[in-house]
Amino acid sequence: RVRSISPCVFVFSLQIKKKQQDVVRFLEANKIEFEEVDITMSEEQRQWMYKNIPPEKKPAQGNPLPPQIFNDDQYCGDYDSFFESKESNTVFSFLGLKSQLASKVG
Repeated sequence: RVRSISPCVFVFSLQIKKKQQDVVRFLEANKIEFEEVDITMSEEQRQWMYKNIPPEKKPAQGNPLPPQIFNDDQYCGDYDSFFESKESNTVFSFLGLKSQLASKVG
């Protein structure tokens, strides 16, 4: 199950909301099961996200901003990494999933 960490409706940044919607639209369009986690409503979820992002992926200052993407407990990356993987047609690998094309061929 892919986990997308995202802010709630009271978004502090329209840019973050648009990125989160882009991830959700892709997951829905590709019928990928996912769970959206609202870190603004749960300190426990926020701390889980911060703890599970590898140190080399954290910003030099401040906390990582949503959306952050996980496959179960495995960190996949942030929005920029997601976007790059979409552009290079490697998003299923990025998400730790088998390509849907490969499953249709077999």
